[in-house]
Amino acid sequence: MPSHVLVPFDGTPQSEAALSFAVEEWPTASVTLLYVIDPVAAGLGHGTFPSDSEAWYESARETARSTLETARERVDRAVDDRIEVGNPGRVVVAVADEEPYDHVVLGSHGRDGVSRVLLGSVAEAVARRSPVPVTVVR
Repeated sequence: MPSHVLVPFDGTPQSEAALSFAVEEWPTASVTLLYVIDPVAAGLGHGTFPSDSEAWYESARETARSTLETARERVDRAVDDRIEVGNPGRVVVAVADEEPYDHVVLGSHGRDGVSRVLLGSVAEAVARRSPVPVTVVR
């Protein structure tokens, strides 16, 4: 039974389902929510910097804080959270490796076919590379 669960959380219904699953499945486990700010979402990962990249980053951090606060309010116990920047799959795996987590629970958008190939799959990347067991909730 896991004692410390990492839940990547971005406010989507899939991440909400993952959080609900984690707190219901392991009622005594510590839970840490992880919000990953993805610079590629703003075109920052392709060598182009919008003139207001600092403003974009601050806005993204505020969105992350707000999203995590809303998530914490839904849970009947204290949860930790953290905000990181980078490729979501890589960041989740790195965080799972550097802290004493013993399970990762994340949501999946359930994409398949061409959209999965083009967009990548965070859940698949985490499941393949995670140093700890992973539960994917759909």
